[in-house]
Amino acid sequence: MTITSELTAVPDETFAEPRKSRKNNPEKTRENILQEALIEFVQQGLSGARVDAIAERIHTSKRMIYYYFGSKEQLYVEVLEKLYGDIRNTEDRLHLAELAPVAAIRRLVEFTFDHHDRNVDFVRIVSIENIHNAEYVKRSDAIRAMNTTILDTLEMILRRGVEEGVFREGLQARDVHLLISSFCFFRVSNRHTFGEIFQIDLPDETVKERHRQMICESVLRYLQA
Repeated sequence: MTITSELTAVPDETFAEPRKSRKNNPEKTRENILQEALIEFVQQGLSGARVDAIAERIHTSKRMIYYYFGSKEQLYVEVLEKLYGDIRNTEDRLHLAELAPVAAIRRLVEFTFDHHDRNVDFVRIVSIENIHNAEYVKRSDAIRAMNTTILDTLEMILRRGVEEGVFREGLQARDVHLLISSFCFFRVSNRHTFGEIFQIDLPDETVKERHRQMICESVLRYLQA
C-alpha cells in the first residue's frame, strides 16, 4: 500500500508528453498585420491611422509591427502592393491568351466589374492614395512593375483582334484599360453620392447586371472594326 501510494503520488516524468514548442510563422504574421492595417487605413485614412490600433486588433505590439515593416508609411505602401498584387494575380488566372479576342475582352471587363464591386476596400484605398497624389505609389517599384502585366495582356489581345479583323487599328492598351477601370471604379467610389443625387440603388442586383452588360458592350463597340 505504501509503495502504491508513493508511485501514484509522483508524476511519471518518463512518460509525460513533451511540451509542444510554439512555431513562429513570419509570413502569417505579416499577412495578419497587412489585413488589419487595411481596415485601419480604410477607416481612418493614412494620416488618421494609428499603429497601436492595428496592434490591438491582432493582439501584438507596435514593436512587432515596426520590426516587420519599419514605419507606418512603409506598412501603407505594402498594403497598396498587396491590393494591386491581388487583382493582377487574379487577372493572370483568367487565361485570356487562350480566348478569342472578343471573348477575352468580355471576360476581362466582367472580372474588373466584379472585382471592384466585391472589393470596396480596394476602391477606398486607391481613392485615399489619390488624395496623397500617388506619393506612396511612387515609392514602390513593385506596383509599377506588376501593373505593366495588364497592359501587356491588353496589347496582345488588341493585336490579335486587329489581325483577325474584329478590332480596329490604332487602339492604345492604356486607353482601353482606362475606359474599363473608370466605369467600374466610379460606380463603387461614388455610389453613395451618385445614388442619393439620382435616386438609384447601385448595389441592387438588377442594376448591377444592367451596368455589367452596359460596360461590356460599350468597350466592345469602341474596339470593333
